[in-house]
Amino acid sequence: MSTYQLFATTPKAMENILAEELQSLGINNIKPTMAGVAFQGGLETAYRACLWSRTANRILLVLSSFEVKTQEDLYNGVQNINWFEHIDPEDSFAVSFSAKNSQAINNSHFGALKVKDAIVDQMRASYNKRPSINTEQPNIRINVYLHGEMAQLSLDLSGESLHRRGYRDINIKAPIKENLAAAMLLRSGWPEIARQHGSLIDPMCGSGTLLLEGAMIAADYAPGLLRDYFGFTGWKKHDAGCWKKLCIEAQQRKKMGLEKLPVIVGFDQNRQTINAALTHIANAGLQNKIHVERRDIEDAEPAESWKPGLLICNPPYGERLGDEQETAGLYKKFGETLKAHFTGWKAAMIISNPELGFRLGIRSQKPVTLFNGALECKLLRLNIEESNFFIPKAKTQDERILQVTGTGAPRQPDTGAEMFANRLKKNLKKLSKWVRQNHITCYRIYDADLPEYAAAVDIYQGEQTWVNVQEYEPPKSIDQHKADQRLAGLLAEIPQVLGVNREQVFLKIRRKQRSAGQYEKHGDQGKFHVIEEGGCKLLVNFEDYLDTGLFLDHRPVRLLIQQQAKDKRLLNLFAYTGAATVHAAVGGAKSTTTVDMSNTYITWAKNNMALNKTAGEHEFIQADCLEWLENEVRQPYIRQYDLIFLDPPTFSNSKRMDDVFDIQNDHVQLIKNAVALLAPAGVLYFSTNFRRFKIDKPALSGLTLEDITAMTIPEDFSRNPKIHFCWRIKNDA
Repeated sequence: MSTYQLFATTPKAMENILAEELQSLGINNIKPTMAGVAFQGGLETAYRACLWSRTANRILLVLSSFEVKTQEDLYNGVQNINWFEHIDPEDSFAVSFSAKNSQAINNSHFGALKVKDAIVDQMRASYNKRPSINTEQPNIRINVYLHGEMAQLSLDLSGESLHRRGYRDINIKAPIKENLAAAMLLRSGWPEIARQHGSLIDPMCGSGTLLLEGAMIAADYAPGLLRDYFGFTGWKKHDAGCWKKLCIEAQQRKKMGLEKLPVIVGFDQNRQTINAALTHIANAGLQNKIHVERRDIEDAEPAESWKPGLLICNPPYGERLGDEQETAGLYKKFGETLKAHFTGWKAAMIISNPELGFRLGIRSQKPVTLFNGALECKLLRLNIEESNFFIPKAKTQDERILQVTGTGAPRQPDTGAEMFANRLKKNLKKLSKWVRQNHITCYRIYDADLPEYAAAVDIYQGEQTWVNVQEYEPPKSIDQHKADQRLAGLLAEIPQVLGVNREQVFLKIRRKQRSAGQYEKHGDQGKFHVIEEGGCKLLVNFEDYLDTGLFLDHRPVRLLIQQQAKDKRLLNLFAYTGAATVHAAVGGAKSTTTVDMSNTYITWAKNNMALNKTAGEHEFIQADCLEWLENEVRQPYIRQYDLIFLDPPTFSNSKRMDDVFDIQNDHVQLIKNAVALLAPAGVLYFSTNFRRFKIDKPALSGLTLEDITAMTIPEDFSRNPKIHFCWRIKNDA
């Protein structure tokens, strides 16, 4: 029997859970590593992992590892495999390619094409016939991972991600992936609770994923039994007899396990998701084994006959700022329900904001880090006992703002606020001449100059003067009452020093961003005001979003684009509200193309343009900029631009994007794709606000990279020279 090198992939932070699971399957020689577990075994071991793993994404069978310093090295390495051992010329295949820190190949699409060509050329040379490409259910799926100069080429035995069990066929909002649900249950001690016939309840069950995964664990039900396709079924070396034996064994274990299934119940207030859960339960063949019903969280309580066990759920995360107060109320209500009806039970839930966990009023064990997609979360595990109950004192953002600005504000502002007032006066005097000489109407006057008063204060002048205050959220080590006093003192001084009415001062609390939080909606007032910058009229909004619609630190870049735009074609990517586009149009651009994924910001950009009398042709495109660029560079006739402004987010896991975007990991390909659209002698301005960003110069060889950060940091941001980085990029070719 052949022994293979195997690798099971899994989401980040689940490697040890997967390793324990593989050990429980009798698999040895296990080595956890980043995002997976390496192990050894024959085909039966590999098949068993495919059939039984609840936490893996894919099971890869390693065929070869080889060095890749050039594109030809990749081609030759793939050709060194005898592909006739794996497929026939009449068969089909698909290729998945990814690369990290590679100077030879960093475009996944190009890498996949190179692998495909090597296989096709080998087949065609011998048979004058080639296998076809099938991205849905090919005979074999080939996986290539290029890390630095080493490539690992594998067969993907799973075919498609193993989290797809086969019971889900209704898409609802934000379903939790099945392998993450299984990891939550395993880390919450459900297998042992189930063995003791404890009950399982999900009071916010959605489409039933946690209930189904819990039932499958309790019933010894192999998660792969429902799947009708694996990546090995069309492989020439597939051992059908071995696979059939494992499936028969799994069916027998499932039959025995279902006879001793404990009570499993789900509640949800949404009728649509209850119907989805019922459908999934039926698809899994678990009718009459799992009970679900429509019930609000306040009414979630166990029947007297249900043995105490585990209550587990995936509650709303409150990621959107406008939802935070409502979500905090839900958690408080949930905590009251747990205390009232579930004493003696264990509880577990996955959250992304630890502040919401305090809202429950129940002390938890040490949280377990897990990732829901790219979002870092914590699995809270609670013992519902009176000794763990407490009264939560944490505040949401909206409640803090209300306390320091409304009737709940401290009666006496912080006496140290005089220091802040003096610094504000000093800064105002220092900047006044620069502001007048440069005709600047919107600028930053204070940026955490005093550590005790960690806030940014921006002045906006239009038909009147507005002040936008952003408090940098104080660390947990700072006493909340003291922080509130300081903020109240700061807000009391601003109107007096700057000579504005209190109603013209707006407060936001700027958190450390976990996703694209700066773009999330904060309110729905819809009040826009017109300001002027460099002869351009632009709309700003102080109430509905964390940011106003105008990034003040990019003022010099926008003016630079305006100065260079005459008779030029501009492309503005990740355009936000299109301010740079307006500057180019006012500067005499022949044409502009504005691309952003948000319809809200595309509409805002159009409205900005409409305020200004400009000539030229102006195109606005709502699209994922990454996808739009990828498509454009593949066109037979590539668009060309004389000026490109590229200011991507640091990180994004928007639901509208297929993949997670990370500026440090993905900037090379992004810049290369943008440069492909540059006309001869064209210029790309690339900017990022990621403070730890390092541009990969070796990977961008062939381009002229001029660091112009210093000249693009305006006077009002001079205290914070790392507010952004900026490069002027040209194509040497």
